[in-house]
Amino acid sequence: LLFVLGTVSCTLFLAVNGLYSASDDVIELTPTNFNKEVIQSESLWLVEFYAPWCGHCQRLTPEWKKAATALKGVVKVGAVDADKHQSLGGQYGVRGFPTIKIFGANKNKAEDYQGGRTSDAIVDAALSALRSLVKDRLSGRGGGYSSGKQSRESGGGDKKDVIELTDDSFDKNVINSDDVWMVEFYAPWCGHCKNLEPEWAAAATEVKEQTKGKVKLAAVDATVNQMLASRYGIRGFPTIKIFQKGEDPVDYDGGRTRSDIIARALDLFSDNAPPPELLEIISEDVLKSTCDAHQLCIISVLPHILDTGASGRNSYLDVMLKMAEKYKKKMWGWLWTEAGAQSDLESSLGIGGFGYPAMAAVNARKMKFALLKGSFSEQGINEFLRELSVGRGSTAPVGGGAFPKIHSVEPWDGKDGELPVEDDIDLSDVDLDDWDKDEL
Repeated sequence: LLFVLGTVSCTLFLAVNGLYSASDDVIELTPTNFNKEVIQSESLWLVEFYAPWCGHCQRLTPEWKKAATALKGVVKVGAVDADKHQSLGGQYGVRGFPTIKIFGANKNKAEDYQGGRTSDAIVDAALSALRSLVKDRLSGRGGGYSSGKQSRESGGGDKKDVIELTDDSFDKNVINSDDVWMVEFYAPWCGHCKNLEPEWAAAATEVKEQTKGKVKLAAVDATVNQMLASRYGIRGFPTIKIFQKGEDPVDYDGGRTRSDIIARALDLFSDNAPPPELLEIISEDVLKSTCDAHQLCIISVLPHILDTGASGRNSYLDVMLKMAEKYKKKMWGWLWTEAGAQSDLESSLGIGGFGYPAMAAVNARKMKFALLKGSFSEQGINEFLRELSVGRGSTAPVGGGAFPKIHSVEPWDGKDGELPVEDDIDLSDVDLDDWDKDEL
């Protein structure tokens, strides 16, 4: 009896936390099974992206289950806990809950469901979409998923950014390249390769755009290019290897979804990217172009050159450069100015006239900033940026809701500062000897 009760309570717990359980006709989808169940399927799918805490999702749950039961064997009905699996929700642009998508003939172009939230409305929409899919097949316009072999041979447009390599072209493209290459070795008959292909193709386009072509995704037909397959010991398909200049190739052993591949590619890109430039704010253009182009711009206000000299200033700049290198994966912008040179900017960031050196991290899209409260040192700045990188730390709106006027100034020449020249006093007419005698 205890065993039975334990089982029941366990099931109830799962149902409450995930909204759906194995006993429902709703198929639970995760990053692990989504590609195989939905993308590679010939079936029409209705997929709900939900969060367990969302009231609208909780109200939809009984209707979604009812629709799934009614459509069983006709249309597949699934659900993704997008709170738990944020990468999957992000992949399909989910920004609110519940979001319902229809995956029809072209699984790479899901349609948004805009209908009612009752089981009747959901079933009607599913049958309407199914009718369209069948009529398209009848007229020859659709036919479900095309296999990897077919699309590779036809050179389909969605694979435009995957570079096909051969025994002859490999070395000149890859080995002598300054770029990072992720190379898939495949066999046309291999089922896993066919499953990977749409993910690899989609990732190639995204990676090309985000790294400006510095990380490339390629493919080698290992059944045709046997010299390459032998050279790199390819024994199973697909095998993915990472090539970087001056290093031995390494195996990619991450996930096979486009989001997994993109994430690794961006890591490789940032590992190989130079640290961001540290720019002096000498004009409005420098500030705006840097802060508009990056999620955050880190602005330091350094003491006046007369207070530190060149060596003191350079030690502060060195700390900033080290932190820019450490956090280069974040792709933030890095700026500095001298105390008093941009007093309006200082005021808008709550720095204003004291406590130099100071540092603020600014989100130009939200016009919010956070101030460094600790020491202007590697340790203090690291703690400040680490908190920001995980979304913690207090923020405040930029004064006035926009950047103030930025003054154009001459860039620092790298030298110690000079005191202003004062008028010399001409003592040539004074007879100091006589003055001394008189005093005596």
